[in-house]
Amino acid sequence: MNDTADDKQLILLIAQKDSNALELLYDRYERVIYSFAYQIVKDSMAAEEVMQELFLRLWKNAGQIDFGKGKLLTWMFAVTRNLAIDHLRKRDARLPRQSGDSGNLEQVQDHTALTEDLVELQMAGEQIREALLGLSRDQQQVMDMIYYQGYTQQEVAQLAAIPLGTVKGRVRLAMKQLHKSLRHWGRRDHAHE
Repeated sequence: MNDTADDKQLILLIAQKDSNALELLYDRYERVIYSFAYQIVKDSMAAEEVMQELFLRLWKNAGQIDFGKGKLLTWMFAVTRNLAIDHLRKRDARLPRQSGDSGNLEQVQDHTALTEDLVELQMAGEQIREALLGLSRDQQQVMDMIYYQGYTQQEVAQLAAIPLGTVKGRVRLAMKQLHKSLRHWGRRDHAHE
């Protein structure tokens, strides 16, 4: 088994109690799930507990996950959200209520959808940064100057002291490679939809 297995394949293996598959899935989603949990509970230890509980549930219930209902990541967000809200309820029940305090739960419910979108965008951003690292140093330089620093291709040619045709060629090759890398990522991410 390799780390290019899609989520559905990993879940099928986890349902058969393959701990290596669980480890791969954990490595794939640990940061994003922790970040999402932390956005809700605002406490690092609590976010860690929520994340661990999520992966324990995934281990126990992998055979019951229905891919017809959407992406695994969506299921993971929903379970993480519920676990985090349960954690807040338990914590709030132990704490005296402040006057005028409407509690954290109402705020959580209002912001969860936005947070899920932000986490997915963050994952996409990480994927793009990773794809950029796969470019040659010359391609990275040109792409950085054009897309992050705002220079035109003509300005890049002048600043880097290279022919305009070379700049255009590097951009074209870089875009082709990025498209290929990100298209592969998109297929892996959506293979089980």
